[in-house]
Amino acid sequence: MSTEESAPQVDRPRSKSVFRWILLIALVTFSAGSLFGYDQGVIAGALKGIGNSFQVGDGAKQIITSWVTLGALVAALVAGTSADRFGRRPVLLAAGLLFIAGAIIQAVTPGVEILVLGRLITGFGIGFASVIAPLYAAEMAPQRIRGRIVSTYQLSITFGILLAYLVSDLLGSAEWRTVFLLAAIPGVLLLIGVMLTPESSRWYIKMGRKDKARESLSKVTEPGDVEKELSDVEAQVNAEAAEGEASWSEVFSPRVRKALIVGVGLAIFQQITGINAIIYYADTIFDSAGLVSTESQAKATLYCVGLANVVATFIAVAYIDRFGRRPLLFIGLIGMFVSLCAVAVGFATQSTADTGAGTSIVGIITMVGLVVFIASFAFSLGPVVWTIISEIYPGRVRGKAVSFATAANWGAAFLVAEFFLTLTSGIGESATFFLFAAMCVLGFIFVWRYVPETRGRSLEEIQEMWNKGGSIKSWEETAPKP
Repeated sequence: MSTEESAPQVDRPRSKSVFRWILLIALVTFSAGSLFGYDQGVIAGALKGIGNSFQVGDGAKQIITSWVTLGALVAALVAGTSADRFGRRPVLLAAGLLFIAGAIIQAVTPGVEILVLGRLITGFGIGFASVIAPLYAAEMAPQRIRGRIVSTYQLSITFGILLAYLVSDLLGSAEWRTVFLLAAIPGVLLLIGVMLTPESSRWYIKMGRKDKARESLSKVTEPGDVEKELSDVEAQVNAEAAEGEASWSEVFSPRVRKALIVGVGLAIFQQITGINAIIYYADTIFDSAGLVSTESQAKATLYCVGLANVVATFIAVAYIDRFGRRPLLFIGLIGMFVSLCAVAVGFATQSTADTGAGTSIVGIITMVGLVVFIASFAFSLGPVVWTIISEIYPGRVRGKAVSFATAANWGAAFLVAEFFLTLTSGIGESATFFLFAAMCVLGFIFVWRYVPETRGRSLEEIQEMWNKGGSIKSWEETAPKP
C-alpha cells in the first residue's frame, strides 16, 4: 500500500499547521477542565482548615462543598442557549472570568457566608466550562480523533484534581486561602488561550457567516477536505434552520427523546455511583478508615485518588477511538462495582473489629479499593460520558440538550455532596458504599440497553442513525471496524 493510501489512518494530522491549531484547541479544553478539576479537588484539603478558621460543623461543611455544584447546575442550564446566541468562545471567556472572581472571593472571605458566595460564583464558571468546553472540542476536532480530543477534557479534570491535592499537601490545610487563590492563575491562562482560538465553524454557519466558517475550518482541516467539510456542515445547519429556532419543548420531543434519555441517564449515573463524594470528602473518608493524622490523609488522597485518576484517564484517551465507548463503560462499571463492595466490606470489618488491627485493615482495604474505583471511573464514566453527551444530539438542539444533560449531572452531584456526610452518619459508611455499588449495577444495565456505540461516526452520521430509530443492535451492526 502506498504512503498516500495509508496516510488517512494516521491519527496525527498531516499538516503541521493543522496539528498546531488542533493542539491549541486541545490546550484550551485542557485549561477549562483543569480549572474545573482544581475547584472540585481543592475542597478536600481545605475543609479541615475552614472548619478550624470558622468553627463550622458537618452541616456547614456540606453547604460549602455542595454550593459549587448548585452554581454549576444553574450555569449549565443557560450555557447552551448563551453559546448558541453569542458563540462558544465568549461563554468560555465568561467561565474564565468567573473562575478568577470566585478564587479571589474564596481567598479573602471574612466568613462562611462570603465563602459560600465565592463557591457559588466558582460553580457558575464550572457550569459554563462543563457544557461548552467538550461541546467546542467536539465541533472543532476532526472526526477520527474527536473522541481523544474530547477525552482531553476529562483528563484535564483529573489533572486539576491532582494539582489541587498536591498544592493542599504542600501548603497544608492552614493555608486554605492561598490554595483557593492559586486557581486564578489557570483562569488567566484560559482567557489567553480562548482569545487565540477560532470560533466554531458550525456556529459561524448558523450565523450566516460562511467565509468565517471556512476560515475556521481551514485551521483544523486538511486543505483538500475543507470544502467538503464546509458543505456537510452547511447542509446540516441549513436543514435545521429550515425548521426554525429550536425551543426547549423540542429538546423533549419524541425526535430527540432517545438521545436525551441516553445523555441525561449517563450524566446522572456518573454522579450517583459516588465519584464526587470521594473527590470532595476523600480526607474525611480516610479519617473514618483509620488514617487519623492530617498528613496521612493528605498523602492518601494525593496518591490514591489524585494520581490514580490522572494515570487511568490516559487509558481512555488512548483507546476511546480504538475500542469504542461501550466497552470502556462496561469494563469500568464492573471495576467500580467490585471496588465499592470491597470498601463497603472494609468499613463493615472496622465496625465489628475488637482491636486496633481492624482499623489498620480497613485503612489498607479502603486505599486499595478507592484506587481501583478511581482508576475504573477515570477510563470509563469520567471521559466517555462527556464524549457521548457532546456527540449524540442533533446540531439544531445540541446547545440546549447538552446544557440539560450537564445540569442533570450537576443536580445529581449537588445531592451527593449535600447529603453524603448525613448519609454516612445515618446508615454508616459500609451501607453507603454498598448503595453506590448498587448504582453501578443499574448503570451497567442502562448502558447495555440504551447507550449506542458512536465511535468512528461523524456528528451528521450519528444524527442519521437516530432519525432511523435504530436499535442498539443496528448501531453495532453498522459500526465502523476498529
